[in-house]
Amino acid sequence: MAHDALAPASGNTSEMVRSATSESRLARYGLIALSLAFVGLFLVMPLAIVFTEALRNGPGRFYEALADPETWAAIRLTLLVAAIAVPLNLVFGIAAAWAIAKFEFKGKAFLTTLIDLPFSVSPVISGLVFVLLFGSHSLLGPWLSSHGIKVLFAVPGIVLATVFVTFPFVARELIPLMQEQGTSDEEAALSLGASGWQTFWYVTLPNIKWGLLYGVLLCNARAMGEFGAVSVVSGHIRGMTNTMPLQVEILYNEYNFVGAFAVATLLALLALVTLVIKSLLEFKFSAQIAAARKH
Repeated sequence: MAHDALAPASGNTSEMVRSATSESRLARYGLIALSLAFVGLFLVMPLAIVFTEALRNGPGRFYEALADPETWAAIRLTLLVAAIAVPLNLVFGIAAAWAIAKFEFKGKAFLTTLIDLPFSVSPVISGLVFVLLFGSHSLLGPWLSSHGIKVLFAVPGIVLATVFVTFPFVARELIPLMQEQGTSDEEAALSLGASGWQTFWYVTLPNIKWGLLYGVLLCNARAMGEFGAVSVVSGHIRGMTNTMPLQVEILYNEYNFVGAFAVATLLALLALVTLVIKSLLEFKFSAQIAAARKH
């Protein structure tokens, strides 16, 4: 009887839930207006300003700014660096996620911590680390110079810095997904006589494809937009080691606002395309995780 007396009635419980989770119409509209104002002020308005300033003097001046040889060199270098860094991070991310999610070994927690290291280290500091490793007064610098190998102020240094700041993205998307899926599918494939490569190609890879694409997308967006680490190791050599973000800085500092904003529009378009594809992949990715949990 005492228990029955303490138990709330079902009707009262429903009313308590509604009162705890519902807000007045004024509060709801106020929160919506605040969110929209924040998005408009810090996201939509900057994008609108970028496109407006780029086209201020007409489309002809816009295309002329993009056709500048130094700008084209920056675009080509950005694409080259992304084309090298993203596949490297793809291989590393799959290998690291496979090892962490599918196996138990000593140092597993330490490896997971190392993967998160670029998230906690400033990109400028990571670039400085490469200067200390490969600079002319470093331990490796004299040996590299004597063999004609140039790392800093060249493409290899930019690639290394980009790889460092972007390598967590693929692994961090795959690790929780693989952990949710477990090892039962792989064990079943191996018990049926499949080799390790066949198990990966026909079992593991199809199960992680959406998460893999999601990680690659984020990795590519960061690789093309990285500024801090690349700025330290590039040397800002015109037409040779300037990526698109660095080219925007140089043009803006020279008061070439049309040229700076023209290059910035390419990065802004990349961000918008990334956002759209990210939303589509998130839908697929969430469905895949839900299926894995159900399984």
